[in-house]
Amino acid sequence: MKLYFAVPLILLALLIAASGVAAVTSGWVLPMNRRHVRAPRIYGWGQLVVAFALCWQLVLGLILARPSGTLIGAAILLAGLIVMMIGQLAGGDRKGDGAL
Repeated sequence: MKLYFAVPLILLALLIAASGVAAVTSGWVLPMNRRHVRAPRIYGWGQLVVAFALCWQLVLGLILARPSGTLIGAAILLAGLIVMMIGQLAGGDRKGDGAL
């Protein structure tokens, strides 16, 4: 496994997962995304799916070297991005700036 590739991918997945947990539990979204996200909880679930897909690709693609695992991870990643897009389009208009 390429350690120089795995460590940044793990850190990226952890950051996305932390942002997703914050969006699901409290409705908090990063300041740069607040204007665009109308349904923060749906958007947060999409972030959690994207983080899971990155970890899936890391484990099955890099460690076990399975091409089918990478393909399945790409499909999960696409599903997470679609859920994030739904979080931007669905729901009512948010009032305020989204801060607690």
